[in-house]
Parts: sequence; C-alpha cells; structure tokens
Amino acid sequence: MRHLKLYLLLLLLVSLTNYMSAQHYTIPLWNKGAIPNFQKTDEVEKVVHNWLTGIHDVQEPDIKVFLPTKANATGQALIICPGGGYQGLAYDWEGLDYAKYLNTIGVAGIVLKYRLPVSKSNIVKYKSPLMDIHRAIRITRFNAAMWNIAPNKIGVMGSSAGGHLASTAGTHFDAGNPNDKDSVERVSCRPDFMILIYPVITFNDQYTHKGSRDNLLGSNPDPKLVDEFSNELQVRSDTPPAFIVHADDDDGVPPENSLLFYAALRKQKISAELHIYSEGGHGFGLGVNKGHYEYWPQACHEWLKWLDKKYKKITLPDNK
Repeated sequence: MRHLKLYLLLLLLVSLTNYMSAQHYTIPLWNKGAIPNFQKTDEVEKVVHNWLTGIHDVQEPDIKVFLPTKANATGQALIICPGGGYQGLAYDWEGLDYAKYLNTIGVAGIVLKYRLPVSKSNIVKYKSPLMDIHRAIRITRFNAAMWNIAPNKIGVMGSSAGGHLASTAGTHFDAGNPNDKDSVERVSCRPDFMILIYPVITFNDQYTHKGSRDNLLGSNPDPKLVDEFSNELQVRSDTPPAFIVHADDDDGVPPENSLLFYAALRKQKISAELHIYSEGGHGFGLGVNKGHYEYWPQACHEWLKWLDKKYKKITLPDNK
C-alpha cells in the first residue's frame, strides 16, 4: 500500500510537471457541477469536421491555452472568441488558427469554447456566453504570472458573432467580487484591449446580423435587451482601445457595425484603429492567400507593438 501511494504521488508530480511545461493545454472554465446558468439535459456536444471544425451544443466550456516561448513572449495575451452566429463555433478557422499565429509574434492565444445561447442547457439563454468570457479573462489574469503574461496586457479577440461577444466583454465588465469564496472571481474581467474582425456590434434592425440577434435574444427580444447588447450604445470612458477589421462588401454583417463602434469609441476619446478593405466578404479569417486583405494580421501586429509602447506611458486601471 505504501509503494502504491508513492507511485501515485510520483505520477501526480509527473503530470503536474508536464502540465506546467506544456506550451498549450485545456482548462475547464468552471468546476464540475458548478457551471452557472446551466441545467442538465439530454444534449451532447457535437464536433463536426468539414472544411473547418465546428462545435455545437457546448456543455462544458473551456479555454485552450497556447503560450509562446518565454524568449519571444511580449507579455500580451488574447482570449479568442470564434464566430458562428451564436449557433456554433468556427473553432479552428477563427480560433485555433488565430492562437497559433499569435504565438509566432510572441502573444499568448487563449481559445474560448463558450456556451451557445441556442442550447437547451441554458437557464437564461443570453447570459451564458458573457459569463464564459468573463470567467476566461479572470482565469487568464489570475494565472498571468505562471503563464508569463502581464496582467494589464490581456485583450479579447473575436470574429463575427465572436466579435460581438468580445465587444460585449469590452463594454460590460466588473472589477471582481472581493468577497467571493472563489479567488478567481475576485479578479477583474475588464479586457485591456479588443481586436474585432468583421464583428457583429449592433442589434438595431437596419444593420444587425439577424441570426446572431435571434439566437442570443430570441426572435421577439425585449427592446431593453436590444439596447443593452447593441455595444455601440454601451461604450463608456473606461472602455478599452480597439483594432477593428471589416470588408466593404460584407453582406453578412454590414461594415456599418464596425463604423458605429469606431464612432462611439471616438466620441469617448478612446483610441481605435479601423481597417475597411474594399473586398473580402464575410468570414475571411486570417485571409491567407486571399488578396490584399491577407495583410490585416500584419497591421494588427504593428498595432499591438504600438499599444505595448503606449502601456508604458499611461496609467492603467488596476486589473490585478
């Protein structure tokens, strides 16, 4: 029995060593049986492999953490929200591929597998995605020292409906609950910057992506919720800076979404950079070998370097 205990202890130590030394690994957002706004149903998570990997009916949200080598790390990190109209997740196209690219420029990429509001397992459908991204930001900031991340260089990144979720995190956040028993929940969930790629921003009838709005809020939503989740209406003086990319010929999510958000940021004197490409349509991802808009990641890299210098010159909110 004694030898068995020693063996199990050694196995645990080896596992922990591997966990700490790995450059990427998966962490559940919530403890088993403690997922908020969740009810057990007969749903099963589905992973579909076509030209991209899609995930549906997420039951146990998690983050997949990709860390650059310490020698290359800038200290910046991005929580990445794949798009999919709040109905599914374009998990590799707008998630894993972004994280791997970010590692090449020294940025930690943390892919969020968030719950989708169309799932029967939600109690209140629109609450779960925001709960999950808040938790992902808190976990990242809580583990910043261990992951070689600066706690005031943690941003959010999202495409399409994932851009809506990322911009929602940038306009709806809190400083943490200092009285919570869970030490992670005591940490701020305010992102320090946003990268938004052809994002859904507004839920007004003229420019919204109706599928995303219907999936999040229902086909006949409360007007108060429409305003609350029209993120151009929620920009405040403490909203973080943003880098925004869109295509002029996007007929899925009109570029007015990005224009409205950019104008709202300017009104509050918040630094923002907007790139509208003449073509590209919707859902171009990294744009590899797709024409002149394939250079948006390079422009984003330059913005991240500029932002890194700016961090050294301004006083940031205490997000620790």
